[in-house]
Amino acid sequence: MIHLYPTSIRIMLKSRKQTDPTTEEKIIESARKLFTEKGYNAIKTRDIAKEAGVNLALLNYYFRSKENLFEIIMKENFKKFIKIISEIINDEHTSIWQKIEMLVANYIEMLSLNPDMPLFVLSHTNQDPQRAKFREKFIESYFLKQVQKAIKSGEIAPINPVDLMLNIVGLTIFPFVGRQMLINNKGITKDQFNELMKERKKMIPKWIKAMLKVK
Repeated sequence: MIHLYPTSIRIMLKSRKQTDPTTEEKIIESARKLFTEKGYNAIKTRDIAKEAGVNLALLNYYFRSKENLFEIIMKENFKKFIKIISEIINDEHTSIWQKIEMLVANYIEMLSLNPDMPLFVLSHTNQDPQRAKFREKFIESYFLKQVQKAIKSGEIAPINPVDLMLNIVGLTIFPFVGRQMLINNKGITKDQFNELMKERKKMIPKWIKAMLKVK
């Protein structure tokens, strides 16, 4: 979902060992905090510098721009998220329904902490090794085998496993894509939106189960 860093960022990351990791980490954590609290568009580089207790020139020396910082944070978060999802779909001790509940919960928790991630992903290229790698993990996953077995035994209605994942992902991600529209135009506060997402965390697995019910 996240594309490779441009050459300038890759060079910057390779040279981290030659810089002060404490200062860099302080800047990254400050940026992460502000992006989460206020959103990418509401934050300027000087806000991040102020939060980190460094001057703007130092921030620009390390990271060059707000976009570079945001990309670093999103890529790190996405790698951690993919690891969690991979563990869920390959757990041989949980049922299909338990996996669906955990997938939905983790998607919503990740997006609640990184509400700008969906729009960031949509604005970047589709030619992404991380996305291809995740597809491979899903195709080879224990979850896919469980779904195929359940279809064959008549436990669940026939469904393309890819459609099943698209339903899970779509139901969890789309509200975050339209988050600002809901908050700005419908009079929903951020707290109300978060409460709505908590409710969807419970409801989405029920909706998915209803979709898969054998008639």
